[in-house]
Amino acid sequence: MLMPNSQDLSQRHIALTGASNFRDLGGYTGHMGRPVKWRKIFRSDHLANLSPDDLLQVQSLGVKRSFDFRGVQESQAQSYDWPDLKRHSLSIEPTVVQRLQAQHLTGKPLTAADALDAMQTTYRDFVRVDSRRFAELFENLLDHADPLLFHCTAGKDRTGLAAALVLYALDVSESDIWRDYLLTNQLYKRNSTGVINLAPDVLKIVWEVQESFLQASLEQIQTSHGNVQNYLDNELGITPAAKLRLQSLYLD
Repeated sequence: MLMPNSQDLSQRHIALTGASNFRDLGGYTGHMGRPVKWRKIFRSDHLANLSPDDLLQVQSLGVKRSFDFRGVQESQAQSYDWPDLKRHSLSIEPTVVQRLQAQHLTGKPLTAADALDAMQTTYRDFVRVDSRRFAELFENLLDHADPLLFHCTAGKDRTGLAAALVLYALDVSESDIWRDYLLTNQLYKRNSTGVINLAPDVLKIVWEVQESFLQASLEQIQTSHGNVQNYLDNELGITPAAKLRLQSLYLD
């Protein structure tokens, strides 16, 4: 597994009491060797449990807008309305737990293979069904370069694909894209599933990231669009001109 060095991680990971997976996308090498600017684009798990000190730290980063990929019930169950942080909903309804719960109700035991299949199907659906939400994130990135963050519940799946797409658009290497994606397994600390009882091997898969998850999205992109650049251009509005603007805004 690709891991960052300790110095990089200390700059990248923002230690908060109420969120464990809050981090900076800066520092990765992008187009023509230019690094992604620090303190411009952040990714995180949900923000409902931030403490007063956490809020002061987020404010000190200059973050005034958040983009929330959680579904309607998720965002209502763990809502937030923090001063000086404008929340924008880019709702992508969760499907993994729903799929597993439906199988659980049939009486058929859930296995690790079922969890893997549910995760991979969900990642394919991000591309097949939810591309408009990722396009909206890019619209806001292109609008102006004030610091922003995007998140879902755990900051690992919807957020993980969004971060990968942003880094692809900035021409960050695939090795660094994978490194950033897998960093969730080192940082994220879950509280509880809030759903049905799952066997430990099933639960482990649901609350981690694996290369096969993101790979399912990338394979769906290749099947539907040929390659990531075509997907960025045709589905997400990152034309060559938009890509140049994105790089001018977020690369040193």
